[in-house]
Amino acid sequence: MAARFRSQAPRVLPTLILAALSSLPERASGQDGIVPDLPVRELTLDNGLRLLILPRPSAPTAAFVVEYAVGGVNETLGTTGTAHLLEHMLFKGTTTVGTRDVETELDLFARMDAAHDSLLAELSAPATDTTRLSALRERVKAYEGQAQTPVVSNEFSRILTRNGARNLNATTSSEATTYFVELPANRAKMWFLLESDRAHNPVFREFYTERDVVMEERRTRVDTNPGGLLHEVHLATAFLMHPYGVPVVGYMSDLERLSRRDVEEYHRRYYGARNAVVAIVGDVAPDSITAWARDYLGDIRSGDPPPPVLAVEPPQRGERRVELVMDAEPQLRVGWHTVSGHHPDSPALTMLASVLAGRRTSRLYRRLVTQDRLAAAVTATTVPGSRFPGQFVVHVTPRAPSTPADIEAALYEEIERLALEPPEQRELRRVRNQLVASGVRRLQSNLGLALQLAGSVTHYGNWRTTFERTALLYNVQPADVQRVVQTYFTRDNRTVATLVKRTGDTDP
Repeated sequence: MAARFRSQAPRVLPTLILAALSSLPERASGQDGIVPDLPVRELTLDNGLRLLILPRPSAPTAAFVVEYAVGGVNETLGTTGTAHLLEHMLFKGTTTVGTRDVETELDLFARMDAAHDSLLAELSAPATDTTRLSALRERVKAYEGQAQTPVVSNEFSRILTRNGARNLNATTSSEATTYFVELPANRAKMWFLLESDRAHNPVFREFYTERDVVMEERRTRVDTNPGGLLHEVHLATAFLMHPYGVPVVGYMSDLERLSRRDVEEYHRRYYGARNAVVAIVGDVAPDSITAWARDYLGDIRSGDPPPPVLAVEPPQRGERRVELVMDAEPQLRVGWHTVSGHHPDSPALTMLASVLAGRRTSRLYRRLVTQDRLAAAVTATTVPGSRFPGQFVVHVTPRAPSTPADIEAALYEEIERLALEPPEQRELRRVRNQLVASGVRRLQSNLGLALQLAGSVTHYGNWRTTFERTALLYNVQPADVQRVVQTYFTRDNRTVATLVKRTGDTDP
């Protein structure tokens, strides 16, 4: 069996994909020939964990991805940022990795958590005793300092690094949390041992210290970052009910109050096998990988399904505008409510994003950057996820002395042009070629392919779906692009966020 899976070298995969896609006519007749015949072995363990194995023998390396279908949309107000903080905590080790004396640690955890509970109670009191509050903060800090004595910091990461790890990292989005690493292929069993230990025996050590790190990350990426804060304000203005309007990093007031117990409970309930997808791509033997998966991951608890997202964003019935005043150069974000990634209109919106701002040849780049020189940069994309109806957003950085108002006027002219007259077929052909080329580049690495396989299963239930969507892009016609512009890009469906530079005349 292993010999059959070792018949295709990794460099062949992108070539096959490109050949299949480039041979399509202007309108593809179906999915046949679109999805490469990749030798992906799929397995679902008894506990619900889904495993994807794709052998790519050549360089003796492999990429390992674990993705949990739990993210920012599954949190509640008051505990926002839990998934992102948990992402950090799962690098802190286990009962055996990262410690010289776990029993001492656990005893100190109980003491510091009790002090933190008292701190939260004091914060909730009608009249806060600032002296007691300060003393409780110092007590938590003191216990955290004592708990550092038996800690072997970053041992989990160092074990992987000493064994040749590259690209060791993780990311949290609105809809998933993903952990990934590349290793020499002969370290595959070691990866299963470490991942099993991390799933079974996590220890949320250095919790309050790491919570401070996440809070500083929020300050750097959002609170003091003009683009990050404008992004957050724009989403909050566009989504009044749906959790897409809540930042994945969490609100600062929530982060300040998150407890170790909150994060432990979130992990216990939702980081179970039924919510996990493991994708392994590289120079591996599928039979060995399957055996190790059963041995080391087969007894992970199934866990609970992710909390359902029941909120539905009501139709917008008028333009919304918000102004953010900062000591920074102006920026502009304009968004329109659209559809989820599963909707039949999604491919046409993807094509539209490339028509408007995909490359230097795109319409908005030519108009705003090259010809009129109104802007320094422009992007168009759908945010913040794909499971639920999102926003199609155009983000523009004006070039002085032009203003956001100048940009808006030009942007709406280009939108109106597409509403009145569809793009030419040759324009879409150029976009298709660009999309295919970028897709092939992503698949050059084992890690890129493993991330795509895992993400496709998480979001669509099938690893083939992201490949099949390429056929849907080929089926998009000029009239489809015109139709989605006419359907969604209306004034009443529009949300505009403007970053205004603080001046002496700005109201305090």
